[in-house]
Amino acid sequence: DESRVAGYRNFATKLWNAARFAQGNGIGASRSLAAPKAGLAVNRWIIGETQATLDKLNKAFEEFRFDGMADAIYHFAWNTFCDWYLELIKPAYVDGQKQEMDAESKLVAGWVLDQILVMLHPFMPFITEELWHALAGSDAPRAYDIIHAKWPDPRAEIDAEARADIEWLITTVGDIRSQRLELGISPSVKLPAIAVAGSEISARRFTDYAGMIERLARLASLELVESPIDGNNYVEVVTGDSYVFLRTEGYFDRDARIAGLKKEIETATKERDALAGRLNNPAFVERAKPEAVEKARADHAEKVADVEQLSAALARLG
Repeated sequence: DESRVAGYRNFATKLWNAARFAQGNGIGASRSLAAPKAGLAVNRWIIGETQATLDKLNKAFEEFRFDGMADAIYHFAWNTFCDWYLELIKPAYVDGQKQEMDAESKLVAGWVLDQILVMLHPFMPFITEELWHALAGSDAPRAYDIIHAKWPDPRAEIDAEARADIEWLITTVGDIRSQRLELGISPSVKLPAIAVAGSEISARRFTDYAGMIERLARLASLELVESPIDGNNYVEVVTGDSYVFLRTEGYFDRDARIAGLKKEIETATKERDALAGRLNNPAFVERAKPEAVEKARADHAEKVADVEQLSAALARLG
């Protein structure tokens, strides 16, 4: 399947870019097999996720499920480390000036990236060997090749509080991003927002992680208040037990978005019905190549989902 080959090429590019990010922010090779000591929740979380991934790899290895090993390290490297952890620790800009990354995050990020390279090495020996030496730098080269490196042994516990906090943060940011995308608001536009916490824990998290939410969800500000907002200038985002209200006045044309959604629904409905007609035609199903029938079924399912999602978005806009 050529698309799978392209997907793994993209994974290799993702890994390479993660290493370039590390080099550009003073993150170097780790000198410890055990996990570093960490105080920040985001670092305690990623150390715990590294331990959890290693546990999955070791279990799959014992069962000779090499596909399970590859799946575990693939998703950890791409989603958990690259898509979220690096974004969470990425230095912010204040008045156009890039801030320095804290020393703890540099240490932890370098250690996690080393663990990823070692866990990936049986599946991707060439790029991992290249990055293994590149991350060490010319001033302090590695004493050995990655093939001689010890298998990871973090000796770390999974911090339940840090995991709950960061999973909440990821969900909250994801919900806000999804609403922005649904509304068609450009990522370059920073929206003012107001949050209403549904519990004391959520209130504490909104306070502790306000800066990260603002940066990752592209918000101009995030104010925590006690009661919901009532007004047409806000769009409500339900996230867990809480609400975030995005102020869209001046940034979003509700009528234009409603008209656009109706047009998208009309187009998707026509495509869905046309595919349904082909699949309900015995001549097509019996005479067409099996792969063509399978593709038509997959396309039909995709269009059904599109119509449902677009219709739900339209309903939320009233």
